[in-house]
This record gives sequence, structure tokens and C-alpha cells, in this order.
Amino acid sequence: MTATPDNFLGLDEPFSDYNTARVLVLPIPLEATVSYGGGTAAGPQAILAASQQVELYDRDYDAEPALAYGVHTLPAVALPADPAAAVDAIQAAVARAARSGKLVVGLGGEHTVSVGFGRGLVEALGGPITVVQIDAHSDLRDRYAGTPYSHACVARRLLELPAVEQLLQLGIRSVCPEEVAYSRAHPERLGLWYAEAVHDGSWHAAFLERVRGRRVYLTIDVDGLDPAVVPATGTPEPDGLTWAESLSILHALNAHATVVGIDCVELSPVAGLHMADFAVAKLLYKAISYAILSPF
Repeated sequence: MTATPDNFLGLDEPFSDYNTARVLVLPIPLEATVSYGGGTAAGPQAILAASQQVELYDRDYDAEPALAYGVHTLPAVALPADPAAAVDAIQAAVARAARSGKLVVGLGGEHTVSVGFGRGLVEALGGPITVVQIDAHSDLRDRYAGTPYSHACVARRLLELPAVEQLLQLGIRSVCPEEVAYSRAHPERLGLWYAEAVHDGSWHAAFLERVRGRRVYLTIDVDGLDPAVVPATGTPEPDGLTWAESLSILHALNAHATVVGIDCVELSPVAGLHMADFAVAKLLYKAISYAILSPF
């Protein structure tokens, strides 16, 4: 029996060859500032392992999309313990990968990954870039637990980049007064749709108006989805996005904008809950296919 290749989706050659693949998957096992449940350092490998069980055939396309574009899995980023230094290392790795002209997909790791990921995309691709964030938390604090590089400060750090023209958040269910005040003070650069707006559909028209024709960096914090879909995350919140709602966001985004980078963060795998790892891997496969092939 032939062993499944240890890469994203378990792809054989030539579909996982660096030279021909249009997608680069970059594992980033960061766990430096987690404040509740731990385990994000194991997230990238759990996603890779689960992805090897995902069926390549997608009924939306009546085909196996990954075989049309190819995915190469890079070695994991070597990360120092200091969060600021880790962000620098992530930035360098992402910029190097993005200069290839391929779509870079980061597997986190805690959400602080996205500070370095966003900086790396900007370094390689320039601006302007719109950030679309699926998340339960707005991550707009200036500092948390004594550091500006906390997972709770990610959106604030990204908005400090002049190349980031706007940041659009969907699925938010948990905020603090500082974050509410900040979002209200910066409506021109920050769009926020709480989970109830996604549930009732009122997000759709306003969101499309803001992303249409833009280049987008998509960051998916898995706690944006309901714990019934992804229970294995460090800071779970009830009343999250359903599977169908998450796909509708990805579909709308890619139908009207160009996604130039994707990361997926905050999976904290739990023994016996491999349903969460699988859901995240399958969601990423959908996100990649939509970005490369556009929605069906």
C-alpha cells in the first residue's frame, strides 16, 4: 500500500511540485501569547494531517480542483520565542513565498501569525490591500497582557500598515469597550458585522460594496465558526457562523474581489475531536479553490 504524501491534501507529484503549483502552503506553528486554551502550535500539523482525508472531488466544480492548480507545502517557519521576533520571521518567510507570484496560504498557529503574514504580503505585493477577517473577536486592542503583539491586537497592528486601506470583520461576538470605541471612531477603514448580521443576511450588500474590485488578504480565525463546527480552539464563543454561512462569505468575496493571500489560525487540536481539524482543512480547500478558480 502506498503511503499518502505528507503535504496539504496528500497530493502526489506532479500536483505538489513547487515549480508547477499555483499555491504555496506555509505552516506557521506560533504559540506565544495564548490567554485561555493552548495548543495552537500543533494546529498546522493537524490541518495537514486532516487535509489528507479530504476528498479532492468538489461537487461545486464537478472536478478535483486541486489537480487543476497544484499545491506545494513548504517547511514550517522556524520561530523564536519572542513574539516580536516571531512576527519578523513570519514576515520574511511570507514575503519570500509571495514574491514567487503564487497564492500563499498560512497555517497557524495563534492569530499573532497574521501580523507577520500581513506585513509579508505588503512587503512583497505592495498596496493597497483590504483585509477580510472572519473571527469571533475583533482583536482591536492596542495592548493585551502587556504586549502589542498579543493575539488580541492583530487587527490593530494590521490597520497600522499604510498599505492596508480597510479591514472588514465578520462573525464578531466578543468585544471590549476599547474595541467598540475604536471601531466607531474609524468607520472609513473598519467595517464590522456582528454574527447576527451574518445570520440575518444584512451584511451582504454593504460588504460587497466595500470589497468589490479590491485585492484582499483573508484571515480566518477558526473561532469565527460556531463551536458545533470547530470546537477545538482556545477562545470559543457561542452563536458562531455555520458552515453554510462561512462558505457564503467566501463565495461572495471571491466573486467580487481578488484574494492575494490567506491564513487560517487558532486551531487547537484536541484528541478525539478530529472533526474540528477536518472542518478547518476542508474550509481551506474551499477557500483556495474559490481564490484560484473563482466561485462556480
